[in-house]
Amino acid sequence: MQVLRAEKAGACYGVQRALDIAKNTLAEKGETSTLGSLIHNPKVISELESMGMHKAESIDEISTDSVVIRSHGITPEIRGQLNAFDLDLIDATCPHVLRAQKAASELAREGLVVIVVGEDGHPEVEGLTGCAREQQASVYVVSEPEDLPTDLPDKVGIVVQTTQTRASLERIVDALSARGISFVLKDTICSATKKRQDAAAALAKRVDAMVVIGGRNSSNTTRLAEICMDICPRTIHIEDISEININNLSDVDIVGVSAGASTPENQIEEVVDFLRSL
Repeated sequence: MQVLRAEKAGACYGVQRALDIAKNTLAEKGETSTLGSLIHNPKVISELESMGMHKAESIDEISTDSVVIRSHGITPEIRGQLNAFDLDLIDATCPHVLRAQKAASELAREGLVVIVVGEDGHPEVEGLTGCAREQQASVYVVSEPEDLPTDLPDKVGIVVQTTQTRASLERIVDALSARGISFVLKDTICSATKKRQDAAAALAKRVDAMVVIGGRNSSNTTRLAEICMDICPRTIHIEDISEININNLSDVDIVGVSAGASTPENQIEEVVDFLRSL
């Protein structure tokens, strides 16, 4: 069986930066905490926990003097609460996410109703809505045109979760245009996400089966798997090689491998080596 790897796959700059910051912090300070998952990759989080990184689900659960802010960022309100506790904050927020947060604040300061194109409840989206609401703006989170409220003003602002697809944004833009609503668009889709999606789609056209590696709680990995599935129905989304059923690949001549932006290189190599050994 031939194993082909997507030209662009795996940990993006923001994720690798967050991992480097976390590991450096552990080396310098010993035990430290994150508020929520540093990145959306359960295997990596488990490894960091074994090194002394504690994941707190709320500020009350923080048990260390230092806190690494996750790659998805936090809301201004939570940042203020952390500062009030006089904690040592180490910011691992992805620079692209910080750019999106700034864009949300700018739209709100212009007095616009803010439309956030993204997944409601996702930590990055919570940060974007928090930045807009800090400026007293009305904010709506939408993922599909039917999510758009019926009583929007004639002009709105749009900011996008960095891992959204271009197609998702275009559906929202088209729906607003069809209603005669003008908009100021802050296109904050990360280029790394699009490159991985394009590379995975191109590879999926050439193979009999696709393996997409990454956390199931990772929105960009899930979206990558969906894109591949639309092109190559024999697509499986895994977090670990233990989830690969070799019997399901017995008649496969060429298998493609891609991975989400939260998947480090060692996890990809492990899967590629395993598939090549079959």
